[in-house]
Amino acid sequence: MATPYAFFAATERGFEPLPFAASAWSSKMINGPAICGLMARALELQHCSAGFTPARLTVDLFRPTLNKPVTVVTELVREGKRILVADAALMQDGADVARATAIFLKRSEQPPGRVWTRADGPQPPTVSIAEGPTPPLWNSDGRPDGWSTRIGEHQNDGRKRTWQVPMSVLEGETPSAFAGAAMIGEATSMMTNWGSEGIGFINTDLTLALARPAIGPEIGLEADSHISVDGIAVGSATLFDRSGSFGTCMVTALSNADRQVDFTDSSMHRTRVGIQ
Repeated sequence: MATPYAFFAATERGFEPLPFAASAWSSKMINGPAICGLMARALELQHCSAGFTPARLTVDLFRPTLNKPVTVVTELVREGKRILVADAALMQDGADVARATAIFLKRSEQPPGRVWTRADGPQPPTVSIAEGPTPPLWNSDGRPDGWSTRIGEHQNDGRKRTWQVPMSVLEGETPSAFAGAAMIGEATSMMTNWGSEGIGFINTDLTLALARPAIGPEIGLEADSHISVDGIAVGSATLFDRSGSFGTCMVTALSNADRQVDFTDSSMHRTRVGIQ
């Protein structure tokens, strides 16, 4: 039987993690993209009213999420004419293991005038991966052959990029643009903390800010910065699609050097997206 191409199955026990939800750090944990996608999905379904769009998601990953069923509880914090704010808690065994806040904003007209914006935005690969489950593409500075599906080829100290079609949050369900951006955006930790010896930082949060939803199923992520001192790292990245850039992501991370993830080690267990 083929492995379900999704992170969770909805059951009477809650959201049951599927094989792709396992973390690269430990098979006993759920990975970050799965957590962020599930919380984004719940917040959007329960609190994003007509005319509003998801504009910001902050997820705090303050406890290990074990590879067993989880539940999501949400609460509307503020309901205004132009702004909605909602919180969510991811729970296991009656305790919070992660929390999230989403902001939904009312769409309106652009103000007049011109504003500076980055001119040299990220560029997607020429090949399409929109049809069916397809391995993600990777790219890094210093690789003359550009994009490839061979992740180990890009383990270097160059700037990193990825191009993916988001996995389903729930089995049999196509993820929304918001959930997809949350799942791909969580890989900011991977794109910004991945160096010549692999990844030695584990992220503690994600802040995703969106000017618009992603257009189409393919989403890219390009590293913008990495700053680290004394085992604490801050990274930022840009989300883009075939129509251009549409959001930014930021993560903070802690050193996890004793359990470095080495993508040149073919025997290492990895998830398809991210490595939380």
